[in-house]
Amino acid sequence: MSSLHQRHLAVSPDWLALYYKNPVEITHGEGRHVWDADGRRYLDFFGGILTTMTAHALPEVTKAVSEQAGRIIHSSTLYLNRPMVELAERIATLSGIPDARVFFTTSGTEANDTALLLATTYRRSNQILAMRNSYHGRSFSAVSITGNSAWSPTNLSPLQTLYVHGGVRTRGPYAHLTDAEFIAACVADLEDLLGHTREPAALIAEPIQGVGGFTSPPDGLYAAFRRVLDRHGILWISDEVQTGWGRSGEHFWGWQAHGENGPPDILTFAKGIGNGMSIGGVVARADVMNCLDANSISTFGGSPVTMAAGLANLSYLLEHDLQGNARRVGGLLIERLRAIGAASECVREVRGRGLMIGIELVKPGTDEANPEAAAAVLEAAREGGLLIGKGGGHNTSVLRIAPPLSLTITEAEEGAEILAEALRSVG
Repeated sequence: MSSLHQRHLAVSPDWLALYYKNPVEITHGEGRHVWDADGRRYLDFFGGILTTMTAHALPEVTKAVSEQAGRIIHSSTLYLNRPMVELAERIATLSGIPDARVFFTTSGTEANDTALLLATTYRRSNQILAMRNSYHGRSFSAVSITGNSAWSPTNLSPLQTLYVHGGVRTRGPYAHLTDAEFIAACVADLEDLLGHTREPAALIAEPIQGVGGFTSPPDGLYAAFRRVLDRHGILWISDEVQTGWGRSGEHFWGWQAHGENGPPDILTFAKGIGNGMSIGGVVARADVMNCLDANSISTFGGSPVTMAAGLANLSYLLEHDLQGNARRVGGLLIERLRAIGAASECVREVRGRGLMIGIELVKPGTDEANPEAAAAVLEAAREGGLLIGKGGGHNTSVLRIAPPLSLTITEAEEGAEILAEALRSVG
């Protein structure tokens, strides 16, 4: 055990997770690669949990941060803040929400917490609909709507949460149905649920479930839900903390795969927009955002430095069509991984879109989750020079692959080959 690991254990909570039997200290990065304290280079296929969205040490972002820090680092939302207004204008337009208002936070957890405050206040209800296998953050309110027991440490809650079918296509009671039948069954379940309860404030849903193992419903499910929600006046919150900014390749926002009946009422974002800087936020219709009748500020949300980083990062993303790159390179990568998975008895499914890919592992010859294999592949991939993540609602048996969106075809092939060898090493 390294001395830094020992020091970490001495001062950190027992529940603060670390990857690997011998945790790695990452000291610097460039492009799609990072280096550890021993000087070893890794191809990064997890991006600091989908946060390093464009590239490590992206010169445009580094320059923007440095220049802004040289002027002023902090002022708070009590003062006018040009970078904050400029980024809010761009995000409001990109969101697709009419007459949108934007509020910046420092994390996805805080963004979802704010969305819940807005929805429950607007609707005068503390009842929330959430998806099974979901994850929305680590605050008291966000934990209370998380449908994944591995990330929900308490049953105590300020909210009454009701869980809806639909977030996982290939497991559960509707897995055997066609896509159209699956959607119809989930809508019928939602209708039935609403017949037994008071009116909820909102449905919160990740278009692609992140911590849940990159699972998703068929396109159009949330559009079908929207028709039901609208009849009851229930708001739709799209949690885009992991799916936003073009990561899925096919869409800029995850909700657009379900946009037949319009955009969500509230959209939350974080992670990738800051490329490592602490940015989260909420976009909502003006009447929803303005429903609070008390004063509020954000001390660190909308910081001039993080806003400068977000503006530079978003500009780079759009100017270099990284959404298109995610679609092209991600499409090649997922097909390569499916071919690899077909040769392994441990792989149940390779799923995902763009550069958001999950590999679900099971015990050979069964449908039983295999968290031991997932942990072993994680270790073997690191030994081969590749960093990946893991998750999944069934005992953490899904490998999570989410490289920076500037990933090249050569790097995709390199990572796939390391993963293939790692899978072969565990059978």
